[in-house]
Amino acid sequence: MSLEKTRASMSASRRRFLLSAGVAGAAVAAPNVVSAQGPISMRFQSTWPSKDIFHEYALDFAKKVNDMTGGDLKIDVLPAGAVVPAFQLLDAVSKGVLDGGHGVLVYHYGKNTALALWGSGPGYAMDANMLLAWHKYGGGKALLEKIYAQIGADVVSFPYAPLYSQPLGWFKKPMQNVDDFKGLKYRTVGISIDLFTAMGAAVNALPGGEIVAAMDRGLLDAAEFNNASSDRALGFADVSKICMLQSYHQNAEQLEISFNKTKLNALPAKMKAIIENAVEAASQDMQWKAIDRNSQDYITLQTQDKVRFFKTPDAILKRQLELFDEIAKKYIDSNPLFREIITSQLDFAKRATRWEQDYVTNRRMAFDHYFGPNAKSPI
Repeated sequence: MSLEKTRASMSASRRRFLLSAGVAGAAVAAPNVVSAQGPISMRFQSTWPSKDIFHEYALDFAKKVNDMTGGDLKIDVLPAGAVVPAFQLLDAVSKGVLDGGHGVLVYHYGKNTALALWGSGPGYAMDANMLLAWHKYGGGKALLEKIYAQIGADVVSFPYAPLYSQPLGWFKKPMQNVDDFKGLKYRTVGISIDLFTAMGAAVNALPGGEIVAAMDRGLLDAAEFNNASSDRALGFADVSKICMLQSYHQNAEQLEISFNKTKLNALPAKMKAIIENAVEAASQDMQWKAIDRNSQDYITLQTQDKVRFFKTPDAILKRQLELFDEIAKKYIDSNPLFREIITSQLDFAKRATRWEQDYVTNRRMAFDHYFGPNAKSPI
């Protein structure tokens, strides 16, 4: 090889080396550029007191996002009232006062009655998990977006965390028939307000953290909230020793994670994808935690707090279904979206519940076999 060719070859090799080194250097430097900007912080508020297991669920979701982003996105969750009252959460998130929130859709019932259909009522024989299936795959997501657009809410909503059928509530004595509700000062939310008003109760909608104090002062005779763990943490057993189990008033409710739409859309696509997947991971984790904690607290309420539990009579349950249909007809006539949502839910529920009823084994026989009066232990 000639001297000129040797020099040319060495020069080309040097250029290739410098080019590859520059690319590698850029690849190494890129993460430093992101970290130099610092983590993105978001301030959330829940609609729950810090001692409520629901607030714990909000913290669980935030931790999943924080961990999955490696700290590049940091969500801080405050309890109810830290920035705004519980029932003002939607407005605060929409206006950007908060970056996001954790609550329930039925708390926004006053904005549009159709929002209560994500929680209040019998769910047309669906449980909360099936209602979430309708939301994701049966058209509910688009209908919810339509409602938020109609009320001018700059919010992205993620319904998640299906809740188990809620108790009828806490009372001074066991409820035996529908007439026992006449004149009763009772707390509930959503379409359940209409339902129990129609049953004769004087209804007051209060946030969870205010219920027990109102019962203690005699402002309420009775109240429903949600589950054994929340009810025990909030102190219901201090003001009542009677709890009625099973009801159709909130048979298929779930929680809601909401983000200010402008702030969520400003995030990198990767972070938005992490958030969406963290919602679903948190949803499943919440169900597992609820089974563990609710079952423990149900026992503790009976053994330590001396609470007596009674099954709601079938006559009350049947009347709830009848009244819900009457109330729904009223809102169908005045709210086109109400009709559209119920039509969509009925279509989905008809096939989903038929599938469930035909496919899923009734576990009562197995329960009686292992834990009933004539239980047969395998060990």
